[in-house]
Amino acid sequence: MTAFVDHPALLFVALFLMLISAVAFGAYVLRRMAVLPAEDREDFNIIQTSTLTLLALLVGFSLSMAVNRYDLRKTLEESEANAIGTEYSRADLADAAVGGKIKAALVHYTRLRLTSYRTRDPVELAKINRDMAITETELWALTIQVAKAQPTPIGALVVAGMNDVLNSQDYSEAARINHIPLGAWYLMIIIALLGCVVQGYGAKGSLRKGLLITILPATVALSLALIADIDSPKGGIIRVEPRDLTRLLQSIAP
Repeated sequence: MTAFVDHPALLFVALFLMLISAVAFGAYVLRRMAVLPAEDREDFNIIQTSTLTLLALLVGFSLSMAVNRYDLRKTLEESEANAIGTEYSRADLADAAVGGKIKAALVHYTRLRLTSYRTRDPVELAKINRDMAITETELWALTIQVAKAQPTPIGALVVAGMNDVLNSQDYSEAARINHIPLGAWYLMIIIALLGCVVQGYGAKGSLRKGLLITILPATVALSLALIADIDSPKGGIIRVEPRDLTRLLQSIAP
């Protein structure tokens, strides 16, 4: 299921086929197994409305969760750029030689973070993560030199700034792997299938044979694919653009 959620296009196709099959099952199988009497039509309409209302609430709630996570990722990208920019400026407080090394490492680190936001290749991401770990170790070693050479409030500013840089990267990565729980996906899909079965079961005459019967499956499949797209930073077409990191790199890169 996780693989489908990370690929919204595949999720849409799979859901659409499943939901169409559910409608067909309700219209051509269930309807023959249990004929709906005319006097029970009103009770059936209540059940159908309740099922679709519950589905709409779940989709709306999940969309809200996905949008909130997307906004959080944007906020953390901005915070990360601010932390790097602040530490780049504070590097001037250190010894010229060490400060120059900190600045050069921060420029390289910013390039790695930009590439990490933009790439979707797992192999390249693994290489970037290794390079970032090496660069972070180098940055912290330089910061320790500053702390030992300047055990003063000024040196503490450089240490605190580097701590913010490293923490901001951890916060950003944590937000990028924080997704809607799989349990919520299973619940939405199950209720969507039941809603489509009910829709097919209650459809009348020509409606069962026409294109109108595909509206509910298409709408639900598109809605869930949109949620997956927003909730998957490495999949689909909706993702956080690292505009703040790009602007930062343009201002600090040689």
